[in-house]
Amino acid sequence: MANSALRARLRGRLLSVAATAQSLAALAALLNPDRVADAMGLFLVGVNGYSQFYALYVGVRLATAGLALLAARQGDQPILGDLAALSILAQPLGRFVAAFAIGLPQGLLFVVSGIELAVGLALIGLRPRGRFLSIRPSP
Repeated sequence: MANSALRARLRGRLLSVAATAQSLAALAALLNPDRVADAMGLFLVGVNGYSQFYALYVGVRLATAGLALLAARQGDQPILGDLAALSILAQPLGRFVAAFAIGLPQGLLFVVSGIELAVGLALIGLRPRGRFLSIRPSP
């Protein structure tokens, strides 16, 4: 019982840290889109370029932050944490797919990918016992 309580506490804290990191990344993108885009290897052109950038780097990050925060506060519903983990893992997965066509990311983006992968896998590893993506943990 103590082990499951520790796992739940660690998962809740990691979800809170992930929510904070996603929120700060969204804020940085919102305040200085050109600098963030440059750091990520992007060149923003025209209204559509900026619109797409804001959709992904602000909108999706804020949605992931909200989901992670909700999951941290609703520890009795492990599916929320599972969905937050999948949302976090989607980015390194996309970069892995792109690696076959153009190679692995470089510099800061490579480090960010490693952190996203570690956090997402840790969230899955710390989930309560039960089936992955289940509504409730096993008794």
